[in-house]
Amino acid sequence: MAVLIDAHCHTVVAGELDAEAFELACTEAHLPAPAGASYLDSQVGLAVRRWCAPALGLPGHTEIGDYLARRSAIGWRDATETLLRSAGLATLLVDTGLAGPDLLDAATLGSLAGAAVREVVRLEAVAEDLASTGVEASGFAAALTEALERRTARAVAVKSIIAYRAGLAVPAERPAAAEVRRAAGDWLRGGGGRLTDPVLLHHVLWAGVDTGLPLQVHTGFGDRDLALPAADPALLQPFLGAVGVPVVLLHCYPYHRQAGWLAQVYPHVYLDVGLTVGHLGVRADAVLAEFFELAPFGKVLFSTDAYLLPELYLIGAAQFRHSLRRMLDAWRADDAISSADAVRLAERVCAGTARRVYAL
Repeated sequence: MAVLIDAHCHTVVAGELDAEAFELACTEAHLPAPAGASYLDSQVGLAVRRWCAPALGLPGHTEIGDYLARRSAIGWRDATETLLRSAGLATLLVDTGLAGPDLLDAATLGSLAGAAVREVVRLEAVAEDLASTGVEASGFAAALTEALERRTARAVAVKSIIAYRAGLAVPAERPAAAEVRRAAGDWLRGGGGRLTDPVLLHHVLWAGVDTGLPLQVHTGFGDRDLALPAADPALLQPFLGAVGVPVVLLHCYPYHRQAGWLAQVYPHVYLDVGLTVGHLGVRADAVLAEFFELAPFGKVLFSTDAYLLPELYLIGAAQFRHSLRRMLDAWRADDAISSADAVRLAERVCAGTARRVYAL
C-alpha cells in the first residue's frame, strides 16, 4: 500500500510500564478496571495481541500477560523501536503540547521510528506558558501573537483542544478586545494554569487562525475530561463558515458522519481518522467506510493519534492498512470503483492529502 504519513500523533513513555499502567494507557480511563474486568478485554486488547505480539517475536493472539513479559524482557527502548518501525510510517506530525520527563522528546521519537518529524503546536499550551512569564492582561493578546510567531516558525500546523475545555460551540465572531483583557486579567490574577475561560479559549483559537497554518481541532472522543455532546464537530459550523484556513477535524467518532458532511460543504474542512481506527479494532472496517460516505475522498487523512504506547502506533497503522484494503476490495468486488481509482484514493488518504494540506 502507499506511503503512510501519520498526520497527528504524540510521544510515548520513556521507560518500563507495569501491567496496570499499560492497561490504563490503552484506554481513556484514569481509574483501574473493576474486579473481574479488564480494559484489555476489548478491541484494543485484541489488537495488541493481533498486531503487536508478532512484531515482538510472539505468535499472534498471545495472551496479554505473556506479551507484557516479552516486552519487559526485551526492554522498553528496544521494544519501542521495534514497534514503531513495524508501523512503517514515513513522517510523524507530532503535537508537542504533551511533554514531560517520562516521555520521549520528538526527535528521539522520530529516530526510533525511522521517520521524519514535523511539529504541530498546541495553542492552549502556548497561552498557558505565556501566563507563567508575568505578562499583564493589557499585553496578553499582543504577547500571544508574538509567542505564536516564534513557536510556529518551523511548525506545519496548530492545534486546539477547546473541545474539552469549553466545547465546540464557537461563535463566528472574534471576542472583543475589551472582553479578552477582562478575561485575561481574571485568569492571570488567579495564577494562570489550565485555561478554561471560554472568551480566552475563543481568542486563542482565532490567534491560531491568524498564523495562517492549518488548524487541527480535537472533536469527538479522545479525552476523559470532555463532555462528549459538546465535542460534536457540527457545533463548529458558524466558526467554520467564518474562517478560511484549512481546518482538520481530528478523531470525530462517534460524530464522524457529521464531520464528513462538514468536509463536503466547506472547501477548507478536512477530517482525520486518527484514534478512531486504532481503538475500534475489527469494527474499524465498518466505521472507516462511514468516513467515506459523504466526505470527498481527497478530504480524509490518516493518523494514529498514538500517545504513551508505541503499540498504539503499530495498531493504528496496521489496522488502518487492513481496513482500507478490505473496504477497497469490497468496492472493487461490487464494481463500485476501478482498480486505478482505488490506488488513487489510497495514495491520497495515506499521504497525498497530508502532503498537500500541511505543505510537506
